[in-house]
Amino acid sequence: MSTDTTSLQRGLKSRHIRFIALGSAIGTGLFYGSSESIKAAGPAVLLAYLIGGAAVFLVLRSLGEMAVSSPCAGSFGEYATKYLGPLPGFLTGWTYALEMVFVCLADITALGVYMSFWFPDVPRWIWLLAAVGIIGAMNLFSVKVFGELEFWLSFAKVVAIIAMILAGLAIIVFGFGSNGDAGISNLWSNGGFMPNGVQGLILSFAVVMFAFGGTEIIGVTAGEAQNPEKTIPSAVNSIPIRIVLFYVLTLAVLMSLNPWEHIGAKGSPFVEIFAGIGVASAATVLNVVVIIAALSAINSNIFAAGRIMYGMAERNQAPSVMRRLSRNGVPWMTVVIMIGALLFGVLLNYLMPERVFLVIASIATFATVWVWLMILLSQVSARRKMSAQEAAALKYPAPFWPYGQIITIAFMVCVVVLLAFSDSTRIALAVGGVWLALMTCVYYLWLRPRARRAAAADAVPQVSYENESAEGHEPSDDDGDDARAGTEPVHQR
Repeated sequence: MSTDTTSLQRGLKSRHIRFIALGSAIGTGLFYGSSESIKAAGPAVLLAYLIGGAAVFLVLRSLGEMAVSSPCAGSFGEYATKYLGPLPGFLTGWTYALEMVFVCLADITALGVYMSFWFPDVPRWIWLLAAVGIIGAMNLFSVKVFGELEFWLSFAKVVAIIAMILAGLAIIVFGFGSNGDAGISNLWSNGGFMPNGVQGLILSFAVVMFAFGGTEIIGVTAGEAQNPEKTIPSAVNSIPIRIVLFYVLTLAVLMSLNPWEHIGAKGSPFVEIFAGIGVASAATVLNVVVIIAALSAINSNIFAAGRIMYGMAERNQAPSVMRRLSRNGVPWMTVVIMIGALLFGVLLNYLMPERVFLVIASIATFATVWVWLMILLSQVSARRKMSAQEAAALKYPAPFWPYGQIITIAFMVCVVVLLAFSDSTRIALAVGGVWLALMTCVYYLWLRPRARRAAAADAVPQVSYENESAEGHEPSDDDGDDARAGTEPVHQR
């Protein structure tokens, strides 16, 4: 399948990049994580999403500054290598790839559950294999075709979310199907806007920030974007606003329909929205939505992981086989690796579903915040190395420099610390710490010695006869053989 294609193709338009980011970010965090964040903070969770959205916006603006200046497939992994050092870059790239793998595992397992709603007698693994095959094939198309497919998947998901918001507003304003409990007064009349106090608001950030995970895929698309100087800023400026609006509006409607403490107690809160306006098949409608959401998220995450691994292979931080491209300019080997990981994950979920899912969620949470921290630190390091003239010449500078970045870095560190205060998230720190320690060992035992050998080979002096020829010395055949023997290994690397 490998061809003479030597680089990725620039086939992604602005609308593709926007909806790829939406497809990656709007999914599990909204449909399932929202109940947990509401339990922690009550209606004040809306404030948590606004604060978290502002922090993520600064992360994306910092990433956008680097992506516009130097668009590449390796994205934040390459920027971390360039501005922070080989080890941070190595850890960032592989941690993000692992995050995408584990998020895909959660989504693919959930997809089997969704299909069991309609076909309870069909073995779940059949749907999982079918989904893996379909999504794998989608990722092997040219990036332009992939972008178009993901655009329509994400578009359908966005339309469904807008329909939920409008349906909820219809219940609140016109009273369709309402038992008299619906009203915006539910946002402050059941224990107040902040019923669990500031502590509840702070604890909700652990779930809220996970919900925004995936937006950083904008940086990954830069290597295949048509005219990154225009498409990346356009996507970065619009995505955080759209996601915040989707989350905030949807959750505000949910908590207006029912007292916040009842949300999720009788099943999915989104089923309750459709049931409230008399849609008899509310569960069926929701099932269609979550299936589309899962397919879209898996599709985007395989794309992101593949491009990150391709970029790492270009920097010799991953096996060179990951650089192989198809005729369409797609790194097909990374897609195969992701498909293999999904199939292995299906087996793990069959053998020990409960424990695996907890580890999956924990690693994804830790990895998301780690990547955001590396993006911020990379941008700060890059700016400090610039002269005043170079900083002024930036085509898409991050705002609020440097205080905005410093505050956001402190905020992200606090989110990591918050993981230790809940039994359900504490495992994230343990798993994340073990992962970083393991990959650090891999770096020092495998990558660093390999880089030193390559540097030593580059340092082998090549024989030159310029001076000797000037003195009348003609190189003999033996001399030529010696010279070729000394330089040949360098060309063969």
